[in-house]
Amino acid sequence: MIRTVDLRGQALSKTAYQRHLPRADLNVEEAMALIAPILERVKNGDEADLIALAQEFDGVKPASIRVPQAELAAALAALDPKVRAALELSISRVRKVHLDQVRGDTTTTVVDGGMVRQKWIPVDRVGLYVPGGRAVYPSSVMMNVIPAQIAKVASIAVASPPQRDFGGLPHPTILATCALLGVTEVFAVGGAQAIALFAYGMEGVAEKCDLVTGPGNIYVAAAKRALRGVIGIDSEAGPTEIAILADKSAVPADVAADLISQAEHDVIAAAILVTDDVELANAVVAELHKRVPTSKHSARIGQALSGIQSAIALVDSIEQGIDVVNAYAAEHLEIHTVDARAHAEKIRNAGAIFIGRFSPVSLGDYSAGSNHVLPTGGCACHSSGLSVQTFLRGLHLIEYDQQAFLEILPTVVTLATAEDLPAHGQAMTARLERLK
Repeated sequence: MIRTVDLRGQALSKTAYQRHLPRADLNVEEAMALIAPILERVKNGDEADLIALAQEFDGVKPASIRVPQAELAAALAALDPKVRAALELSISRVRKVHLDQVRGDTTTTVVDGGMVRQKWIPVDRVGLYVPGGRAVYPSSVMMNVIPAQIAKVASIAVASPPQRDFGGLPHPTILATCALLGVTEVFAVGGAQAIALFAYGMEGVAEKCDLVTGPGNIYVAAAKRALRGVIGIDSEAGPTEIAILADKSAVPADVAADLISQAEHDVIAAAILVTDDVELANAVVAELHKRVPTSKHSARIGQALSGIQSAIALVDSIEQGIDVVNAYAAEHLEIHTVDARAHAEKIRNAGAIFIGRFSPVSLGDYSAGSNHVLPTGGCACHSSGLSVQTFLRGLHLIEYDQQAFLEILPTVVTLATAEDLPAHGQAMTARLERLK
């Protein structure tokens, strides 16, 4: 069901721990080669090309790429009231957390008469990608749209793959969530072609975007890598992953259920348990054997748990376990220990940390208020999850008066000369020719 890696008695480097806990083998470079013709086709094509790509990859022919407003309204009207209530409650919590991320302008007086102000400006237009396929992700609509709205992005577009079961429209729950959030520009396009549409724009269909965010499959990740620079991106999202740091106080059923919930996403999803308690490890394995066969997506879950990307790692102590999970840098990290809060403070590398048995990843996926668009593949050691900051740009405004300028002039001229850039110095001294 799941392999065991024995790290006891070993004090390894970060790189060595990573070798013991590898991710699924994904060849993004190969995917980039495969999608290159698609990107070129969208760049130089029209709506008919997007519709043809939908037929080829999604097995359906959308009537149009832009979803009509009437369809958005109809989807919201038909939404199950219980689902709508759940979405509205989750939206309120996500909005509450992200409102606290708003950044204010700052002004620094460097010297009397010399001032640098930093202001935060939203990008003009964003393209938000919501995946389709094995599951329906209205939660991803929330997680992308809400921080963009709070950042005051003026133009927001959403793309989600067309569905055969719904006449070439994205899933109705996706459309309803867009309508609930006031998003009116929605496109029935998926995969690499959606990222290309956002990156290049298309006359008569969509304006070019400045930034694209949101998770997707390997082809979406490949398109983001290929088009980075043409468009800004949040990250190259890979397969989802969970790491659980647990000691003897953990409840085996909880741990097994959480590993299963992440494995449910994809056959290459990663599920890692790091523990110093062999009895717990054995009990979790027993729970997996009991629970996986009764799960709706048991085949997918079993394949994910038995893959190279999943494992139970045995360690000598929770302190060593902290070193292991810091090296692994999981998208989601749960901590099930006696002193979970204190151990959480020692974590440097994780997309999000879930503390204690009543803070499972599923809570964060929907209704905790945190964002679930998180760095994967070890990128949590250098990147953060999606936030209001993702959609903002810091801009410096520099203003010096004459006296402050004259005081710093010799310093600037000295540095310009040291760098052998005399014209830089002359741009300073030229102002001496006409002083008030």
